[in-house]
Amino acid sequence: MSNAIETRDLTYRAGRHFELRDVGLNVREGSIYGFLGPNGSGKTTTIRLLLGMLRPVRGTISLLGRRVPDDIARVMAHTGYVPERPHLYPYLTVEQAVRYHAAFYPEFDGAYADELQRSFSIPSAQKLGALSKGEMGKLHIALVLAQRPRLLVLDEPTDGLDPVVRRDVLSALLDFCSQGTATVFISSHLVHELERICDWVGVLDGGKLVVELPMQGFKNGIKRIRLAHAPSLVGDTPFVMLGREMSGLEQVWVVRGWQAPMVQWFEGVGAEVREIVDLDLEEGFVELLRSSRTSAF
Repeated sequence: MSNAIETRDLTYRAGRHFELRDVGLNVREGSIYGFLGPNGSGKTTTIRLLLGMLRPVRGTISLLGRRVPDDIARVMAHTGYVPERPHLYPYLTVEQAVRYHAAFYPEFDGAYADELQRSFSIPSAQKLGALSKGEMGKLHIALVLAQRPRLLVLDEPTDGLDPVVRRDVLSALLDFCSQGTATVFISSHLVHELERICDWVGVLDGGKLVVELPMQGFKNGIKRIRLAHAPSLVGDTPFVMLGREMSGLEQVWVVRGWQAPMVQWFEGVGAEVREIVDLDLEEGFVELLRSSRTSAF
């Protein structure tokens, strides 16, 4: 399967204090890819690079099989983008905004836009400046979905929205994806929000891609293991060590890439496994960040 988004050695510097370093993304066609990271980690910067709004110091970017920024006009003809802060003219009515947006996309599906507008209960005659934040968020999603894009790039699309609006937006997104083979790249710092919709996850922290793995591996492969007689030197392991600490006479290891047969490795080094604890998504996310930040020093 080919990649809808692919970057190699992507590097960008913003002033003295921030650098995006050697980011290599592999977003498979037809996937819903969650781009996770704390605020300030570089998610929006990465998205702006992907869409040709910034130029990298080095590295390559490919979207839908085309090079960016060289072929950005062709790429954007098939890409729907929701920025972190929507850029819609407040003096337009909803109906005017739909017509204005449709003028830029020959394949714009007006009937689908009307359907989404009714589903979201957005009044056609209302001026955008009078819409609530939730209504504006739903309108922007409706506009990009009605483009019928091959690629959707969403930058914190539900940030600041109430739980009901977030549910409506994510449900519309899932419904759209079920109708075809669109690829979705969605950034967020809300781990649990992406759990039910994403099949791949990339974690960014401090401008560095910490890990890229299937959601199932993210949910089930990170464990906290309580050990007796743990080896002092770790050596080669069948899993990725994220961290370890003493707890009384025992050690607690946090590992990634865990599978049940790996317990035999501990038996082989004379350790006794006393407990294996499943971590929820947020705990796993925190452990990944902690490991990344520890290894950076």
